[in-house]
Amino acid sequence: MDADIGIKPPLDVSMDPDVFLSYYWLKEELVGFCRRNGLSVSGSKAEVTERIHRFFSTGEVVAPSVRKTGRRDGPIAMDVEIGDRFVCTEERRVFFEQHIGKGFRFNVPFQRWLRSHPRSTYAEAIAAYSEVHGDGTIGPQFEYQTYTGDFFADNPGRSLEEATVCWRYRRSLQGTHRYQREDLAALEGSKHRWFS
Repeated sequence: MDADIGIKPPLDVSMDPDVFLSYYWLKEELVGFCRRNGLSVSGSKAEVTERIHRFFSTGEVVAPSVRKTGRRDGPIAMDVEIGDRFVCTEERRVFFEQHIGKGFRFNVPFQRWLRSHPRSTYAEAIAAYSEVHGDGTIGPQFEYQTYTGDFFADNPGRSLEEATVCWRYRRSLQGTHRYQREDLAALEGSKHRWFS
């Protein structure tokens, strides 16, 4: 495998928005781009990524969403609407756990669903949970852990250093960031190239 094929391009203003989304970026790379181009650096990695993608797509510089503090809890019942100011509270977690089961988690896809369906009821949210939760989406903050887990499942006895070499190679490529057996080629010849 040619080690230079698929190496990610520099993050600059001329990048195509779809190309941008097809590569893995460290949060510090995203923050550096935002600072150089007058975009806000606040928020999670997913929020910063979304802000940059919108900038590439429209040229628009979007202000970060303002999170208001204070009690936003309304009544929680099956026939009550979620509302447009939904917050993941302990009371709501307990409610969902009672109706969905002990495996319930406020995972990122479900949180997005809740916030994008304010007119839906709690009963509709419960019905949507298994579909949203089971869509295979991995938040960017968990890609490394998922990759190394898959790496070790396929390569028992390999070291964390080897897993990291392969991860750094995989994230430099366009497309999926999930472990692929072909990533082991990164260990041959230029073993430590992917640490730079």
